[in-house]
Amino acid sequence: MINQTTLRRHADLVDRMATTLGLDLEELAMAGRLRFDTISDAVFSCTGCASARDCDHWLSMQQGTVAEAPGICRNAELFRMLKDGKSV
Repeated sequence: MINQTTLRRHADLVDRMATTLGLDLEELAMAGRLRFDTISDAVFSCTGCASARDCDHWLSMQQGTVAEAPGICRNAELFRMLKDGKSV
């Protein structure tokens, strides 16, 4: 079972990645473009990533908004769809 510390860490990574991509997950959810279940699924997907440390480092190196998530991101397709204006 995944512990609270791990869930919080990966929820933070998902949120930071979204923010770095210019996405506000809460705003998208309230607008009906993103289901809350999808956010939970993204966090759970992130918990299975073996590159969380690399992701954290990549995020810390970014300045401003970037066009796309790095190839190591397990949620890159989700973020790409949201940036393209799709609802998920």
